[in-house]
Amino acid sequence: MWPTAEKTEQLILDAKGGDADARDKLLERHRDSLRRMVEMRLDRKIRRRVDASDVVQDVLVEANRRLADYMDNPKMPFHLWLRHLAHDRIIDAHRRHRASQKRSVDLEQNIAAPLNVDQSSINIIAQICDSELTPAAAATMHELQARFEQAIAQLEDVDREVVVMRHFEQLSNQEVAAALELSAAAASMRYLRALRRLRVLLGEPTDE
Repeated sequence: MWPTAEKTEQLILDAKGGDADARDKLLERHRDSLRRMVEMRLDRKIRRRVDASDVVQDVLVEANRRLADYMDNPKMPFHLWLRHLAHDRIIDAHRRHRASQKRSVDLEQNIAAPLNVDQSSINIIAQICDSELTPAAAATMHELQARFEQAIAQLEDVDREVVVMRHFEQLSNQEVAAALELSAAAASMRYLRALRRLRVLLGEPTDE
């Protein structure tokens, strides 16, 4: 999901050397990945008021403003730094729109949005169910996706985030650990525990 690190690192070096074009390319090449990340995390009610592209644009503007500080002290990979900025923006959007008393999104009519079934959803459901999806199973993917969304919502916040980061953002265990400020062992344990819990919630047998 995220751009390759090698080219990103070269653009950072060029931007640090004063190349304005490299600076623009560095930010622009992460736009699509940021938008997918934001779309996954914005509540459906919030998305009726807040456009993911606007959130992404705000993130890129802030990243451009703070880029020199990041390059002077890069404590984490660039894409993790960007997603950290995006995560803060998402939290702000939820707080701002849910706290509105004049027109709370929680009071608006709930218009059902179509389920966003992508290959990541199919892959993780197949993994949890310990089998490949047959044509018949694929035909009921909307039902499976709904069950999966209900199940993942019941996980602890950190466990749910680990699953989303590993499967939907395609981050490595090391990247998840860095983003959540966990040790690699703790992140791996969280991930395995989350998968076991999902299997239980989906009615699948476990090894325990």
